[in-house]
Amino acid sequence: MIRLFKHYVPYAVLFLALVDFCLLLAAAETAWVIRANQIGMAIDYIGNRIWPLITFASAVQLAAMAVGVYSQDSLQSLRFAIARLLVAISLGVIFMAIMAFALPGMTLWRSNSLYAMGLAFVYLAMARAVLGSLVGGTAFKRRLLVLGAGKRAQRIKDLEAKPGSGFVVVGYISHDQSKRVIPEAIDRDAIYNLADYVEKLATSEVVLALEERRNALPLQDLLRIKTTGVHVNEISSFLERETGRVDLDSVNPSWLIFSDGFSSGRRLSGIAKRLFDIVASALLLVLTMPLILLFAILVKLESRGPAFYRQQRVGLYGQAFDVYKLRSMRSDAEAEGKAVWASKNDPRVTRIGKFIRLVRIDELPQTWCVLKGQMSFVGPRPERPEFVADLETKMPYYAERHMVKPGITGWAQINYPYGASIDDARHKLEYDLYYAKNYTPFLDILILMQTFRVILWPDGAR
Repeated sequence: MIRLFKHYVPYAVLFLALVDFCLLLAAAETAWVIRANQIGMAIDYIGNRIWPLITFASAVQLAAMAVGVYSQDSLQSLRFAIARLLVAISLGVIFMAIMAFALPGMTLWRSNSLYAMGLAFVYLAMARAVLGSLVGGTAFKRRLLVLGAGKRAQRIKDLEAKPGSGFVVVGYISHDQSKRVIPEAIDRDAIYNLADYVEKLATSEVVLALEERRNALPLQDLLRIKTTGVHVNEISSFLERETGRVDLDSVNPSWLIFSDGFSSGRRLSGIAKRLFDIVASALLLVLTMPLILLFAILVKLESRGPAFYRQQRVGLYGQAFDVYKLRSMRSDAEAEGKAVWASKNDPRVTRIGKFIRLVRIDELPQTWCVLKGQMSFVGPRPERPEFVADLETKMPYYAERHMVKPGITGWAQINYPYGASIDDARHKLEYDLYYAKNYTPFLDILILMQTFRVILWPDGAR
């Protein structure tokens, strides 16, 4: 994997994205030439139209990123990838049509766009058919040696078995026979020179996954392996990189303190984030006000009670604030006065409520909280004080998620949509901690783009 702005991107994804961009440029240029020949126009130097070509390629690729063309599912399934490509190309052309009004002369002609759209689909689909086995195979996978053969090493083995894994384990080294759960592991005493053994296996990374590290850390082995040029990693950092979340089962306070992250150099990015929130929330409120009022009337007509509801949530540094949403449940959803988790196919949700939850219209009034500065567009989902008080006693580091401003969408929301139990809250906390630890504007942009995927395919809507 390559690290871009504190976020890891698989080499296979980066390779495929570069190939796609070149093919999109080729599709736009081919479309230009075809149309020019049809109307009898001379083909001039390509540099004279480079910006329309780049605009087309950039628009379609951004749409592809937003709808999940580079997700693990797309890398593993050609059918899945083609379905996403159709949506991405359509969205890209729509985006270009909008840009044509804002930046005249910087986009393809409409006739060019039609040809480019068809050619782009053919080129990208063919690329996936040809490169599918390469991208999804072992060519881009790292060769991993695991120091440990207990439950922690088993977690790595389970992760390797999942589709889309970015590594292959070449061996397990057992240091404690009493805690061994991987039968094929080799006893450390059976290896004379571990550094030489690592080189013979062509290992690219060694992961330390011992069950007990006190007075058991093989410092001499690790030092020799490190000096041979092989990357040495600790299981908490390894799992963070591979899963995109902070693993609560393996981390400890010292890792959170001394590992990279939670950088204080966020003043400029924080100012930029706030400026974006102000401009985007004000614009979104103006544009969607008719839609909000329309569904407010429909909510009011369908069931008794107010069209909007106000509910207290926990925000930055644990401070409480009121969040506003369109009401999607019956007004007596919590008649007993007790906070209740939302559930899949919740019977308290009204017919209109089900629809506005599906397309996220119920979330639009929260942009008022963003404008006021109580929330951001991107951040951990704000929870109710009753749930926060309970969760802080049941799982470690829960309070740390409140060190960043809560958001309408977030890393947890796009990666783990459901959150109706303590176990769900624990998984979402792992993603929230990853966001708080590795926040950059680049990660915010990725989350905002991926939010389109959640809206278009709302498997996790509640």
